[in-house]
Amino acid sequence: MNTNELLSRYSAKELDFSEVSLHQASLKGANLTRINLTRADLSDADLSGADLSGACLQQANLTDAELNSSNLVGANLVEVNLIGAELIEADLSSADLSGADLRCANLHKANLSGANLTDVDLNGADLSGANLTNAKLAGTDLSVADLVGANMKGCNLNKGERKKAGTSHHWVTWTGS
Repeated sequence: MNTNELLSRYSAKELDFSEVSLHQASLKGANLTRINLTRADLSDADLSGADLSGACLQQANLTDAELNSSNLVGANLVEVNLIGAELIEADLSSADLSGADLRCANLHKANLSGANLTDVDLNGADLSGANLTNAKLAGTDLSVADLVGANMKGCNLNKGERKKAGTSHHWVTWTGS
């Protein structure tokens, strides 16, 4: 399927595009609210500025995708592959990213407030300046993650659990909520 076909079918009110292959697709600024892209291949795709609020991207491949300034409010991103993805200033508030792989992803100034990040791999991710207010981080790997300037107020790391979070200059240990 190509980008034009997807957009045409979406505008005709079709929402289910499960397992579609859109490798390197350009969907910059597209309105794709509530779309179902379960297990879709969107690797290297450009979704910058796209509205994916309420979308289902469960188990989708978004490796090296561009999602800068995109709207993913309330999206289902369970077990999504976002390795190396660019999510600078993306809005992921209230999104479910449980079990997702965000190794080396760039989430600089991203809004992750209220997001479910349970069991997420954020190893080497850039979360500098990100808003993680009230995010659920139980079981999340923050090894070598850059958290400089990140707001982690009210984060749930499970009482007594200790997570290491690295920055470019020193190690920080976070405990509890």
